[in-house]
Amino acid sequence: MPIKIPKLLPAREILEKENIFVMDDERANSQDIRPLNILILNLMPEKERTEAELLRLLGNSPLQINIMFLHMATHESKNVSKSHLEQFYTTFTNVKDRRFDGMIITGAPVEHFAFEEVDYWQELMEIMEWSKTNVTSTLHICWGAQAALYYHFGIDKFEIGQKCTGVFKHSILNSNVKLVRGFDEEFLAPHSRYTGNLKDHIHACENVILLAESDEAGPLLMISKDEKQIMITGHLEYEAGTLAEEYDRDTKKGGEAYMPKHYFPNDDPNEKPKHKWRAHAHLLFSNWLNYYVYQQTPYQWE
Repeated sequence: MPIKIPKLLPAREILEKENIFVMDDERANSQDIRPLNILILNLMPEKERTEAELLRLLGNSPLQINIMFLHMATHESKNVSKSHLEQFYTTFTNVKDRRFDGMIITGAPVEHFAFEEVDYWQELMEIMEWSKTNVTSTLHICWGAQAALYYHFGIDKFEIGQKCTGVFKHSILNSNVKLVRGFDEEFLAPHSRYTGNLKDHIHACENVILLAESDEAGPLLMISKDEKQIMITGHLEYEAGTLAEEYDRDTKKGGEAYMPKHYFPNDDPNEKPKHKWRAHAHLLFSNWLNYYVYQQTPYQWE
């Protein structure tokens, strides 16, 4: 089944070339079914790339999904055109009286700041508080996951010194939880961050369950006891070349650039990296949409 997106969204052409089933408003409105309404708060600087990465995973589902993109009113995005935001995005003021079946909060390049120092932190706290009653399940990614752990559960992040970047092996800690149903006992996932969360702090919180971790990269997947909040500290949505482009960008800046671990063939940045986590990325998003959104959300919100 398709995802419903605006007809002129640039990601549409990318997805159609990959045979991802997308549908515009006119065709979707002619179907007599109850689609899922998913709100995506996109905090990433390269918004069009993130749109395509997330829509690619959300589109691999038997469910029809309506997508709405959200950006922060209290922050000026510098890497996306104003016209793109005006055409395809809205702000929290315009959706706070609505209810959504699911929500995604992405990562953001603000890890070096304390949460309270981020210019849109107050707005983000308002959105996360609103999500408790207006969203069936929220999926948080990378810095978004750290923000959720801090706001909802009081678990702070810490500076790890050298950037954690690369593709790391992870182990499943609790295979009975539906989010990781069908996962291999060990699987690969990309990370790209300068901060982390301590496993001991997560275990000490009675309202959070740690589902997967890496000996090198630390905790990856967590879920709240009430199953409304899901946190992913890595980037399973990344495409094969995303880490390479980040490394090239950091290298060109002239500062210290960390080559992603276990990523380039033979550790040679001139060789093309392979996509080794795609299957588990699709499985994670499918499990989230099925078990935590579709199976839990009311057919009609009161």
